[in-house]
Amino acid sequence: MNQKLYFAFLIALMTCVFAVAYSGNLFAQPQGHEHVVTSPVGKPESEGARIVSGFKFKPLNFVPPKVDRVVLENGMIVYLLEDHDLPLFNVTARIRTGAVYEPPEKAGLANLTGYVLRSGGTVSMPADKMNEGLEFMAASVETSIDRESGSASLSALKKDIDKGLKIFADVILNPAFPEDKIKMRKDEVIESIRRENDNPSQIALREFRRIIYDSKHPYSRKVDGTLETIEKITRDDMVTFHRKYFHPNNIILGISGDFNKDEIIRKLNAVFTGWKKEEIRFPEVPKVESRFEKSVNYVYKDINQANVIIGHLGIQRKSPDYFPVMIMNFILGGGSFTARIPGRIRSDEGLAYSAHSAFQTTRDLGIFFVACQTKLESTNRAISIALEEIEKIRKMPVNQEELVQAKETFMNQFIFRFTTSASIVAQKVDIEYEGLPLNYLETYLENVQAVTQDDIQRVARKYLHPDQIKILVVGDREKFDKPLDNFGKVNVIELK
Repeated sequence: MNQKLYFAFLIALMTCVFAVAYSGNLFAQPQGHEHVVTSPVGKPESEGARIVSGFKFKPLNFVPPKVDRVVLENGMIVYLLEDHDLPLFNVTARIRTGAVYEPPEKAGLANLTGYVLRSGGTVSMPADKMNEGLEFMAASVETSIDRESGSASLSALKKDIDKGLKIFADVILNPAFPEDKIKMRKDEVIESIRRENDNPSQIALREFRRIIYDSKHPYSRKVDGTLETIEKITRDDMVTFHRKYFHPNNIILGISGDFNKDEIIRKLNAVFTGWKKEEIRFPEVPKVESRFEKSVNYVYKDINQANVIIGHLGIQRKSPDYFPVMIMNFILGGGSFTARIPGRIRSDEGLAYSAHSAFQTTRDLGIFFVACQTKLESTNRAISIALEEIEKIRKMPVNQEELVQAKETFMNQFIFRFTTSASIVAQKVDIEYEGLPLNYLETYLENVQAVTQDDIQRVARKYLHPDQIKILVVGDREKFDKPLDNFGKVNVIELK
């Protein structure tokens, strides 16, 4: 059975399992007690779920497909995975750059550069001509630069590999950055920034980041900048930023699809001929200060529900506690609706349709947060429940059933990260970029299986600080069920 048929079979099997679990029971109310089963968190389960929970399966023994890793003479790292089932060809790239390296007075420079890199065409091929050529081939080339990385991609048919690679390389090497395209993108960004305060969720995310990080740290800034900083960015700034970071020894390529490995390496050397290694001097990014201070913050908005975010600093992506932290968070609020926080806020008390927790990881300390949208009259109650559950998972060990369910979910979801050769290669590129062990995928299941109840409580106590948490609420406090100052002195944030 080839790879695609194997995954198709797995998807069909899982579909059947879920169909059995939920058929006829999704909205049914239990009659009597003979069919009522409780989940690990004490909630009723359907008859179908009870049947499925009794199934016995052999332990998952999945070995990720092997991906070739090659380093070209110019220092470019390339991952390659041949897949001849369909006549498709895909390239993904990560460039070590990002908004963390831009001057604060020109915030938005990296993001703007990443967009116009593609939208502005190249020195030899104007944007309109490039668009026509790619459309004719049913191909695409995309670029972007985010907070901590840049990316580029190519998707084409096998018959158009040469043409596609030529355009892809031209975009990376020779962007034109025409003034009219820069102005067009600036106008779009400025309009988007002006409309931000119309969206309560965007307000909450923007202001929460400012609350968590010191104002001098680039993590506190939005990647698209401000009205003032966008206006200061010039074409020369963009050219300089591109020239500083776009070098072969600063890029990782992932190639998948219908190609021959030796042949594609020759083609890469040809399209990138003359592109030489350069020493890159990265600006120093200040370390995030690991400091926890409680604060209560409020933004007035005349809306009929409150947008709530509570949290504090989290962990780095390379933290040795990454796996126990992720599984702990899955139990707390990062899993399904039966996870503890959404289970209470959404299912038990009906205070919000969605409530969840997450650890956002970065190179330095990321963010732990709980977020929900709730009616104004239940704002205080929703916050209190979240804090109670954070405190509970710190004080009391999770039960074995919860842990087993979380670990099995992680392991079962793992195989669906390998449904296409493109997704497999993209993961390899990300692993290399993040500086994770190159055998990360091969040891993933082992790392998940190794997490214990003691690990969960240890990381909960180490990384969760409900008594030093930051609370942010966007809404109309005159309609809250209780005053926000129940949680502490309130800092009012005025929208600009």
